[in-house]
Amino acid sequence: MADPAEAEMVRVWDPLVRIGHWVLVVAFATAYLTEGEPAWLHTTAGYAIAATVGLRILWGLLGPRRARFSDFVTGPGRVMTYLRVLIAGRSERHLGHSPAGGAMIVALLVALAITAFSGMATLAVEEGEGPLAGIVTSATLPTWAMEGEDDDDHYGEHGEGDEGGEAFEEIHEVAANITLILILLHLAGVLWASRVHGENLTKAMIDGRKRAAE
Repeated sequence: MADPAEAEMVRVWDPLVRIGHWVLVVAFATAYLTEGEPAWLHTTAGYAIAATVGLRILWGLLGPRRARFSDFVTGPGRVMTYLRVLIAGRSERHLGHSPAGGAMIVALLVALAITAFSGMATLAVEEGEGPLAGIVTSATLPTWAMEGEDDDDHYGEHGEGDEGGEAFEEIHEVAANITLILILLHLAGVLWASRVHGENLTKAMIDGRKRAAE
């Protein structure tokens, strides 16, 4: 294998992928740590997550090769095989995302999308605010989510949300915690893959460059 310091470097990650990655890092950390206080900061971080996830999905369909889902989304069998040999410290190196990395990207995008949507739905039901206000309301909730709610209480006595919003709030909290677990697994995978393949994958997501060949 060539000396990493002397290996030819090539551009792998385009600016939108890199910027979007770090926007999600900062926005999720902000939203998770604020826990709704102050509300404006938590909400703004949530909107940033929603917009970035939407853009990343679009970019995964229309972007350059390494950004496209078709380049890194594989079946579960290949993902498990890659993980098995990666844990053993001898997995094949991929210039783009590995099979496990691709699976993690999809899982994180889904988890973040659910977290952001449920947060906006909570805001819409409880406060009548946000982009989903008037779209997601008490009337749109299933019967099980409305148990214990007074029919004549829509937004609460002092503008606070009705009990129907508690269903979305619970989904929001569970999705956020699942996202955090996925992030921790992602970090562990990045650190281990960096060690196995002798390259700094975190740095690659900053400057977009990786060595061209072994």
